[in-house]
Amino acid sequence: MGDAQNYMKRAIMLAARAEGRTAPNPLVGCVLVKDDKIVGEGWHEGPGLDHAEIAALKAAGDNARGATCYVTLEPCNHQGRTGPCVDALIDAGIGDVIYALADPNPIASGGSARLGEAGIRITHGVCEKEARSLNRFWLHSLEAKRPFVVAKFAASLDGKIATASGDSKWITGESARARAHDLRREVDAVIVGADTVIADDPALTGRGDLQETRYPLRIVLDSTARTSPGAKVFDRIGEGAMLVTTKAAPENRLARFREHGVEILTLDTGRNSRPDPEALLTTLGGRGLNGVMIEGGGAVLGSFFDEGLVDEVWAFIAPVIIGGAGQSPVAGAGVTSIADAFRLEDIETQILCPDILVRGRVKKQRDQ
Repeated sequence: MGDAQNYMKRAIMLAARAEGRTAPNPLVGCVLVKDDKIVGEGWHEGPGLDHAEIAALKAAGDNARGATCYVTLEPCNHQGRTGPCVDALIDAGIGDVIYALADPNPIASGGSARLGEAGIRITHGVCEKEARSLNRFWLHSLEAKRPFVVAKFAASLDGKIATASGDSKWITGESARARAHDLRREVDAVIVGADTVIADDPALTGRGDLQETRYPLRIVLDSTARTSPGAKVFDRIGEGAMLVTTKAAPENRLARFREHGVEILTLDTGRNSRPDPEALLTTLGGRGLNGVMIEGGGAVLGSFFDEGLVDEVWAFIAPVIIGGAGQSPVAGAGVTSIADAFRLEDIETQILCPDILVRGRVKKQRDQ
């Protein structure tokens, strides 16, 4: 089983190369092994492109016959933009298929049964936990019909994201900021509020020293369209930008955004006259987005927490003290008792000298 886990971990690593680019599809990697050697490998790079198994079969050529296929997700059994992977595996003469995670999508499931009927030996569950974590955005979107929501913030030891004057650059160091860019590369969209855009003018791109810069959909929640259409966040490169506003936004201001090529989404208001966060996620889910990241500010994060819409938290904690009336990372209405506080589970910590990343899944109220 040790070799099987190593080959599956390789497949998971390959799948992760396409993070942020496969929605509404899952992340899938595949490794073909014959006589203890990798003869082909591949990963799904995006909608309409080869599935991981097809890419690996093309790389292996005739060496695929009799090989063992290690794939992170049960091979699909349906005709979509591409043909069923099970047919390709059967036609190639694959001897064994080992997969990590059963496909919960009723449209594509049933691949293992079909392969078994063709005489191919099936093993499942190898590195299932790791594969499930990799595809947590996609799995959640299938069940909830909305994207998985990650709340990210950087705070001081005394729980402040900025001084009373609004100064926030930089609370954390370079290593923590680089890790935050990794998260931007994984999600389909990054959400911020108008105050963050006005104060910091962020680009919200996913930058890396050795990796191509990612440009997810950048979403600004701005009830009255008071941000500038010339802000960096509204650059149309990559997945583009979206202004999410309300009927309170003056038409002359919205016209400026249209002239700049910014998509405008007008929603009903939720609490505090802000765009309704649940309506926003429903819209994004309908567009096929799997995962989104909320990067601030405190009012926006608070509104999503208040509605119980946050699924995971990434909190970067810096060893500094701000004191005074500094700003909190999560505002909103909050809870009235500690018993009702949002709690994390499956917690992981990472030292990013000199800072610490604490991340975990939000334990839903029904599970407490």
